[in-house]
Amino acid sequence: MPKRGYHHGNLRQALIDAALLLIEQKGPTGFTLSEAAKQAGVTPAAVYRHYEGREDLIAECARQGYTIFADLMEHAYQSGQPSALAAFEATGRAYLAFARKFPGHYIAMFESGISVNRTPELADVAGRANAVLEKAAGDLSQHIPEDKRPPASMFSAHI
Repeated sequence: MPKRGYHHGNLRQALIDAALLLIEQKGPTGFTLSEAAKQAGVTPAAVYRHYEGREDLIAECARQGYTIFADLMEHAYQSGQPSALAAFEATGRAYLAFARKFPGHYIAMFESGISVNRTPELADVAGRANAVLEKAAGDLSQHIPEDKRPPASMFSAHI
């Protein structure tokens, strides 16, 4: 009988899940690819079929996180409409809820040092999330007298 190759299923996602757990436990620079592979139940060599290095794996964790985050921000913003204050408050609550519910993603996104410009996909989804926050803040600022508004540059600070 011929020897069958090892079939993991969804190795990419298994490695992401392992990395997210390690990021929560040890921080974004506190683990190795070998540890992620062991956590996912594969050999270290298997990781390199999908990722060039730890930073690529962390960037994918961040991309997934920004996708979840952007969806939550958009939903929160819409749930507060038509009130600018309610939309702003809802996005703020959603931001904090995301950080509590998805700590590995949050750390990969905001504390890993990975640039949102590392890949076009990461930049796009981070931009989508940032745009919701900017819109919520911009809408709210329209209710402040023009001479009392904060500078527009405060709204365009990147996440």
